Amino acid sequence: MATVVSDTGVGPLLRGWREQRRLSQWELALRADSSARHISFVETGRSRPSEEMVLRLAEHLEVPVRERNALLLAAGYAPRYPESPLDAPRLETLREGIERLLQGYDPYPALVVDGSYTVLAANRGAGLLLAGLPEHLLAPPLNAMRLTLHPEGLAPRIRNLREWRGHLLAQMERQMGLMRSEALRELHAEVAAYPLPPNGEADEPPAEGTDPYIALPLRIEHDGRVLSFVSSISTFNAPMDVTVAELAVEAFLPADPETAAYVRSLG
Repeated sequence: MATVVSDTGVGPLLRGWREQRRLSQWELALRADSSARHISFVETGRSRPSEEMVLRLAEHLEVPVRERNALLLAAGYAPRYPESPLDAPRLETLREGIERLLQGYDPYPALVVDGSYTVLAANRGAGLLLAGLPEHLLAPPLNAMRLTLHPEGLAPRIRNLREWRGHLLAQMERQMGLMRSEALRELHAEVAAYPLPPNGEADEPPAEGTDPYIALPLRIEHDGRVLSFVSSISTFNAPMDVTVAELAVEAFLPADPETAAYVRSLG
């Protein structure tokens, strides 16, 4: 996923991020220990911000690491954050930590995805959800959104597909607001256009007497029974590498005692 650099300079880019965050120039200046006048001069191109100021504004605007590099380039500075392949030697400790984390979730499904939802790693428990899918969906590179929403993927098995599909599409839309990624936009357009399978027109209600879920569950059929999972997503704090910044570990934890007991019996 390439960094997108604007040829209009850093000012309009910063203004775009500020407006997206719904901050006034005065509010941003107060947070960044600057002045509204200076922020205005930067945004209009009348003043060239220092490298330190670009990074400070990016931090207070919660700009993703990849886009901070784009701001630096637009301001005439070198990128600050490297983008290392996940198999790079410098990320060996990270890879080992992720592997231990995935193993720790077993037998419950867990996987690691990048900013475009490409599956980079998964544990054995993930095979519970992916078993029986066609080979063309399981061929590398696997994509979590395609696997879930494709009419030949998990979609026909999901009993609350309308709710879960809406949740995933909204998640992608929020991601697109943070990442200027054409690949992500193309993926969103692709999966949003998938036709609903025959059982996807209406969600099947949970069985009577079921306790309310603590979060929206993924209710999915497996071997003649319905399993319920809630999803938890973990990211890394204060990342200093683009690759690390875009990694997310998603775990599917049992939403009810029956699912927990069944998955443990398989494990």
